[in-house]
Amino acid sequence: MNKRFLSTTLALTIGFSSFGMVQTAIQPIQVEAATTNAQNNAQAVAAKADQLIQTGKSLMGQATYSNSVYKPTYPYKFSCASFLMYIFEKNGVDLGTYNENYMIQQGTYVARNQLQKGDLVFFKSKKTGTDPDHVGMYIGDNKIIHMADTKQNIVISDLNSKPYYKENYVSARRVLPTLLSANPATKGDKIVENALTYKNKVSISSTTNESSLRFTAPAFVDFIYRKSGVKLGSTSLSGLMSKGSTVARANLKKGDLVFFNSVKGSKKPSLVGIYAGDHRIIIPNSDGVMTRVLFVDYYAQHYITAKRVISTK
Repeated sequence: MNKRFLSTTLALTIGFSSFGMVQTAIQPIQVEAATTNAQNNAQAVAAKADQLIQTGKSLMGQATYSNSVYKPTYPYKFSCASFLMYIFEKNGVDLGTYNENYMIQQGTYVARNQLQKGDLVFFKSKKTGTDPDHVGMYIGDNKIIHMADTKQNIVISDLNSKPYYKENYVSARRVLPTLLSANPATKGDKIVENALTYKNKVSISSTTNESSLRFTAPAFVDFIYRKSGVKLGSTSLSGLMSKGSTVARANLKKGDLVFFNSVKGSKKPSLVGIYAGDHRIIIPNSDGVMTRVLFVDYYAQHYITAKRVISTK
C-alpha cells in the first residue's frame, strides 16, 4: 500500500490532522522501542490474538479493498494496513498508524520460523524504495489473514501457497504484548487507558466545559491525569511543560508528556501529547483526540521536550 493513500478520505472520516498526514520518506526517530513486558502472560496475549483473528474473519465478505478510501462501517473499505489498524483498534489495541512502514518499526522483531498468532507480517513486491508495500496478520498454521487486493479482498493465505509470499517476504513484528498494558497495570498504563476511553467522547476547543466534555488540549491532559489519580495542577501548555523532570526522547515511558512547537526551533509549545508506549502518542487537538506515531516527520521536526510527571517505579 502506498503510504500516501487516504490523504483526503482519512482526514474526513477519522479526523487525521493536517500535520499528521505528512508522508515523505524519513529516517526512523531513535526512540527506544517498548520491551516485551514479562507481566503480560502468554494466556492474555493468546486471548487477544484470538480476538483479533475473530474480528478479521468476521469482515470476510463484508469489506472490499481500497487504497484511496477508508470506510470503517458497512460496506467496509480498507487497504491492507488500514484493515489491520481497524481490527486492532476494535479490540482495544491502538497501532496509532495506517502505514506499513510505521507498523514495521513497532513491537519487536520475530523470525519467520517463530511466528505467533497476532504477529504482523510484511512483504515488498515493488522494486523501488525500501518500505514494505503489504502487511498481513499471522493466524497460526503458517497462515495470514490480509486484505489482499481488489479481486480477492480479505483472504486467508498459506505462506507457502504462492511464490509471492516466499519471494517478497520482508520481516515480521510482534506487537503483542508490547502494545498491551502490563498486568497489573502501571500508572502509565492507566493514564493511557483513560485517554483512549475518552478518545471519541470529548471535543477539543478553545474553551473548557468539563460537564459537557469540552476541553482545551492542555485541560484535557489535566483532566485525564486527574482521572488517573495524578494532580498536574495546570491547564496551560507552558504550565504543563514546567511540571516534572525532563526526559530524553530515547527514554520515553507511558504517561510522559511530550511537547511540540508550531515553528521549528521555537521553545514555545503549541501541542502536547501523552506518550502511549512503543512510539505512540495520544494527541488532543481541534480534530479530536487521536493517536499517532513519533516516526511522522512533523514530530521529529517540531519536537521540543518531554516531561516525566509520574513515578515509573
